[in-house]
Amino acid sequence: MGRHMESVHPGRVTKDGAGVTLTRILESDLQRRLDPFLMLDLFGSDAPEDYLAGFPTHPHRGFETITYMLAGRMRHEDSAGHRGVIDSGGMQWMTAGRGILHSEMPEQECGRMAGLQIWLNLPARDKSTAPWYRDFRREELPRWRESELWEVVVLAGRYRDLHGPVTRSVTDPYLLDLRWQAAAEIFVDLPPTHTAFVVPYQGAVSVQGTVLPTAHLGILADDCAESGVLLQGEAGSGAVLVAGRPLREPIVQYGPFVLNTQEEIRETLRLYRSGAFPPAEI
Repeated sequence: MGRHMESVHPGRVTKDGAGVTLTRILESDLQRRLDPFLMLDLFGSDAPEDYLAGFPTHPHRGFETITYMLAGRMRHEDSAGHRGVIDSGGMQWMTAGRGILHSEMPEQECGRMAGLQIWLNLPARDKSTAPWYRDFRREELPRWRESELWEVVVLAGRYRDLHGPVTRSVTDPYLLDLRWQAAAEIFVDLPPTHTAFVVPYQGAVSVQGTVLPTAHLGILADDCAESGVLLQGEAGSGAVLVAGRPLREPIVQYGPFVLNTQEEIRETLRLYRSGAFPPAEI
């Protein structure tokens, strides 16, 4: 039967950036339970006033961001000289490492913009690494199609014989987009070592009879005997399944900085306030 749903957590509608309306799904109170993941935001609106302000230049340090566009276009620029546009169906993977300044602004003035962003923690040994960035177009993301029933888009991790374009040896993240064209069941095998959760971004899905509505987070129980999960969805439903190997390291967060000690946070704030951020080397 696979893993069961341990608990369900509703998202919280809020504003971030310069006034972008979004739903915060994973917050700090779940970071320990869902280690190595730190945050997950869903955004989606047909109203330009909900997204046009975007996310002007802001800092990050100590983790990775994964942005997946379900609809619309977002422009990225950063202090390491990277520039690009994430189109509908595409993904951006950015390693902030020792520090980066970047902006995420809509590349459109009307129409629908929707997607999600996940923060993935870095192990202590990698928090001082150089920033890294890459855009992936829709056609670069592997897809498994099951007749006219459903499909799985592999952003990271594995599904059957498909492998996502980004791997991380320590956290071994899985990020799968599950889309139902008809009512059906999808079984996904997951490593027994991994924490895992599900978030529907459209419609609802269920696991062993527990229904998970749109913009809710369902934590899957850790059970070495039942490592996989069986998800049921109706036509038109869509959800992301996220899993990763826990770091089990201290998490000390101050806004966009996630490190392992208070002293590291204080030093980061000193650098940022003095204009010496991001540092060339640490």
